[in-house]
Amino acid sequence: MAPKRPGGAGALPKAVESPVSQSPRPADLFAALDLGTNSCRMLIARPEGSQFQVVDSFTKSVQLGAGLERSGRLSRASIGRTIHALQVCRQKLRRHNVKRMHLVATEACRRAANGASFLDRVRRETGLKLDLITPQEEAQLAVVSCAPLVSRKTDQLLVVDIGGGSTELVWIDLTGVPRRERARAIMRLHAGFYADTGGLPTARVVDWISVPLGVATLRDQFHDVEDDAARFALMSWFFEENLAEFAPYKDEPPRDGFQIIGTSGTVTTVAASHLGLRRYDRNKVDGLRMTSDQIDKVIRSYLALGPAGRRRDPRIGTDRHALIMSGAAILQALLRCWPTDRLSVADRGLREGMLYAQMTAAGVLDNED
Repeated sequence: MAPKRPGGAGALPKAVESPVSQSPRPADLFAALDLGTNSCRMLIARPEGSQFQVVDSFTKSVQLGAGLERSGRLSRASIGRTIHALQVCRQKLRRHNVKRMHLVATEACRRAANGASFLDRVRRETGLKLDLITPQEEAQLAVVSCAPLVSRKTDQLLVVDIGGGSTELVWIDLTGVPRRERARAIMRLHAGFYADTGGLPTARVVDWISVPLGVATLRDQFHDVEDDAARFALMSWFFEENLAEFAPYKDEPPRDGFQIIGTSGTVTTVAASHLGLRRYDRNKVDGLRMTSDQIDKVIRSYLALGPAGRRRDPRIGTDRHALIMSGAAILQALLRCWPTDRLSVADRGLREGMLYAQMTAAGVLDNED
């Protein structure tokens, strides 16, 4: 069966760095930077209709949280790698003369004993002020970024953001929102899950949770288990145990009108493997819908490859092979709880959520469908 993609899929074009002479006016530009446990990512964009056009971007695997599970601190090497990456981001922001920006740090800096001093050092050495956001703010931004992928037929929505150090899950009830208004109602959640919408149709957040386990932290929990299959099974069941406090509809999972949107490198890698892409193509992955069976088939193929095979597999890539099985373990646990034939793959995350939130607050996005 041909892959299905909703109208909002692929709305964010691939980033192409523009020559200085062709850069948009600084007043039109917004920037968003997400410093996570594993990666540093930044987008610079300008509004375009109800979406935005990426002008410049940066992504680097800095492994800020390497060793954090054992020591409780950010290591000197991790800090050095990260500050170097942030200096590149600062150069890009200055080059484009960006004035409106939101720069955030997440789970690794929340958990590390030296997280606050690290952010102080970042400000001294790079001039960048990173806000340490809460798990709820992180979940809000992930939800907002996925709004264009929500089907009008969706009554119950589960958004899952698998990060390096934590995983956020948000369950949203859309039955009280007219079908044409559902994506916009989700966009309004950038102001808060329970904020006053002034009488506008409300996407009701039934429950949300931030599990302090992501692809890096879950891998570190079981690094001493030598058997590959046993380690994967332990990671998956351990993650499911941590979902005990998040149980909307768990006794009787819905099927009709139910949609899961997964946003993470794990989900996009699984989608690329399902499509057999030897070179990643965002336009084919973002918005792709997969069934539980299709995802399980890809995960079983990863297990069959073993660690050495995964390192060589071009579909996984050298940056992700060490983390893909912990991410797959999280994904498998979620699908045991809520099997679905409508998991939508989102190649978008906190950066896109921050850009949407900034542009919505500035009133520069069109409200038309």
